[in-house]
Amino acid sequence: MAQRISKTDASVSSASPPVYPDINTLRQAIPKHCFEPTVLKSLSYLVRDVVLIGALGWAAVRYIPSLEDATLRATAWILYGFAQGLVCTGLWILGHEAGHGAFSKHPLLNDVVGFFTHSSLMVPYYSWKFSHHRHHKFTGHMEKDMAFVPKTREDYEQRDSLFNMEYLEDTPVFQAIALIFHQLFGWVFYLLFNISAGTDSQQKPTSSFLGRSHFDPTSAVFRRSEAPFIALSDLGLALNFLALYKLSGVVGTQTVVLLYLQPYVWVHHWLIAITYLHHTHVDVPHFEAKHWTFVKGALATVDRDFGFIGRHFFHGIIEHHVVHHLFPRIPFYYAEEATEALKPVLGDLYHRDDRSFLGQLWSNFTQCKFVAADESVPGALKWVQKSE
Repeated sequence: MAQRISKTDASVSSASPPVYPDINTLRQAIPKHCFEPTVLKSLSYLVRDVVLIGALGWAAVRYIPSLEDATLRATAWILYGFAQGLVCTGLWILGHEAGHGAFSKHPLLNDVVGFFTHSSLMVPYYSWKFSHHRHHKFTGHMEKDMAFVPKTREDYEQRDSLFNMEYLEDTPVFQAIALIFHQLFGWVFYLLFNISAGTDSQQKPTSSFLGRSHFDPTSAVFRRSEAPFIALSDLGLALNFLALYKLSGVVGTQTVVLLYLQPYVWVHHWLIAITYLHHTHVDVPHFEAKHWTFVKGALATVDRDFGFIGRHFFHGIIEHHVVHHLFPRIPFYYAEEATEALKPVLGDLYHRDDRSFLGQLWSNFTQCKFVAADESVPGALKWVQKSE
């Protein structure tokens, strides 16, 4: 499959390994105000999303049950779930901003916003915050990254025979089922078992899958000092469960399922799709431990485009993710300006792909199965497509 990716005009010679700028050079290229979050501006987006969520929920409860035609009623609930999922994904992203300290300069405000927004979406705030920070710290590291670390060619060829079904893997039906499973359960499995994390990403050794849970204060994913915050995250989820239980007593369990579970599934579908596509691209490498650096890892991601939804509901997280990995404290509303400032400095080290976001989800999932050594760049591993 031919790859077409838009880059800046500056070029890096293909005859020699690329030269990566240091982080201070990149920081100096960005206007200083881009590093200054504004409380009122951040809060305005938070209020907007909360009001939209409330309005959609109220309209659904108020009007959908009164529709007499069952088909029309079911269609209305499905459309509600999709629309609410988009807005709730935006709320999730604002909690993500807070977890990085990009929502404001006030740590307490950041944690309050992050705790309540993420808990309301069944995300263990501090648990995710700690593991996600390590993903940023070691992005692209084949051993220490916390998210979507790819298989090597050797690991892929030696995988368990139960899942080694090459005669099925290339069929569209098998791939479609696998992708649906990936999108529906990827986030839950990450929280429960820390799947897709690097072999050296844990804070202490464990041989148990259950010992890698984001819900366990003693989990190998976390340091001992982080245990109280993991327990607090669990308390936030318990309070949300209690609120949903109380709500079911008012509007009924079925209505709560339609109101909450549908958007929940959509939110975590979008979350997995966004994260997966930021780190899965044939032009974006991963690195062996001895050749990895923070800048190399931060640039081992790709900006994509999701049109109106990406820019206005998802707060530009799809369109401006490279700069977010370099400087996660830049608020999303300055990310585009910061990206434009970095492009001349990065040249071909900056990656962007404007092809169909969902189309690339399918093609990358079906084609990018493992990485192998890139002979032109020491220590780099590139994606090998199934057709190669």
